[in-house]
Amino acid sequence: MSEETSLTEESVVEDVAPDQETDPVATLTSDLQRLQAEYANYRKRVERDRSLAHEMAIGAVLTELLALLDDVDRAESHGELTGGFKAVADQLNTIVSRIGLEKYGTDGEVFDPQIHEALMHDTSADVAVPTASKILQPGYKYKERILRPARVSVTDPAGE
Repeated sequence: MSEETSLTEESVVEDVAPDQETDPVATLTSDLQRLQAEYANYRKRVERDRSLAHEMAIGAVLTELLALLDDVDRAESHGELTGGFKAVADQLNTIVSRIGLEKYGTDGEVFDPQIHEALMHDTSADVAVPTASKILQPGYKYKERILRPARVSVTDPAGE
């Protein structure tokens, strides 16, 4: 039986690996190329993840500053932004703008639920499409990421 087993094993080995001669240099070259491609992909993925983590960290810090920026805006609208406090507020606004924080939301723009949060609703014949008629709190975004949607009062066309 052992002769039959060894004959079958030889035939199986011959079926799996027919008489082919492989060039060891070509095999090693293809392995090296594959490893180089894997490493390049790894480096790209790590760099992308590092960049994303950096952006998320900056976004988290900027999100924490939004309440302070709202207070500065309210002080400015009430005429209380004078003297040294005005200089500090201007410097704060300059720094967050340089980092990439963008303030958005203006009265009269078309309502977009992707970037606006509706807090009040009204109807009027003066508008043809749903409109952010009043900005109650501006929105902020960093790069393409919305940190806080603009909180608005929405006016819909009358009769719909």
